[in-house]
Amino acid sequence: MASQLIRPGRFFRVRLRFSRGVITIAIIVVVLAVGVSAGLYHLMRRVPSPLVQEEPFCVVTTPDGVLSLLPEQAQISATIAAVAARRRLPERAVVIAYATALQESKIQNLDYGDRDSVGVFQQRESQGWGTEKQLMDPVYATNKFFAALVKVKDYRKIPLAEAAQAVQRSAGGYAYAPHEPDAKILAAAFTGRVPQAVRCWYPVKKSPVPQPRTVEARKQLTRALGSLAITTKRRGWLVASWWVAHAEKYALSRVGYSGATWSNDIEAEGWRPGGSAGAGKVELA
Repeated sequence: MASQLIRPGRFFRVRLRFSRGVITIAIIVVVLAVGVSAGLYHLMRRVPSPLVQEEPFCVVTTPDGVLSLLPEQAQISATIAAVAARRRLPERAVVIAYATALQESKIQNLDYGDRDSVGVFQQRESQGWGTEKQLMDPVYATNKFFAALVKVKDYRKIPLAEAAQAVQRSAGGYAYAPHEPDAKILAAAFTGRVPQAVRCWYPVKKSPVPQPRTVEARKQLTRALGSLAITTKRRGWLVASWWVAHAEKYALSRVGYSGATWSNDIEAEGWRPGGSAGAGKVELA
């Protein structure tokens, strides 16, 4: 039997007959469905998802894209940017470091790897990078990475994969290149070039409420960054981003800088205007 083709422009009219009672019931069902749907919509807007409530997370937002991170990934990303700032390295160096870390460990401080590889960059004790204990310290590992990177001729200009491979000497150096777009998003946020780009959230135990460990936090930031003096707005946002990324670790509930405030509020979709912090100091609570 030959198939029939319905050409554009031809219409088929079907006449259906319904009783008034059927139509009335149908209208009632539709109205109830709309009402229930609207109620559920507003309820879901007011009550966060239980999954979101239970698991801490971080989000990086820049004009080039949005990335979701685990708190550990955000903390290491902030540390890499701080070490680069202390060494006065350009953003390109930070991008190369992020792309390398994404490939080697997904920006996590792994205590295992191929043969004796460990840490964020999967550096090997047998290859002279340092002891296993040293390589498990993200500040130390990042300093070692950058010390090797700056020795690569024209590392700012050559392709990212070529620069990373010159440092890592991996079996598959080509694998670093696909991570460049994400690495650029991270670098724009954590170096402070894009303000208000990092936000995190973590659940707080109702009792007892943990007290902020600001002294310890400042000590650890100093290890990575050196002086905590805010000399530029970009540096200020770098510092603010470091605090937000480490908020769960040091029980911080609020960070303020340059007329904006981050708070550990799941309803907040980013930094909010307000607060007493100016451009010369990052305030913590």
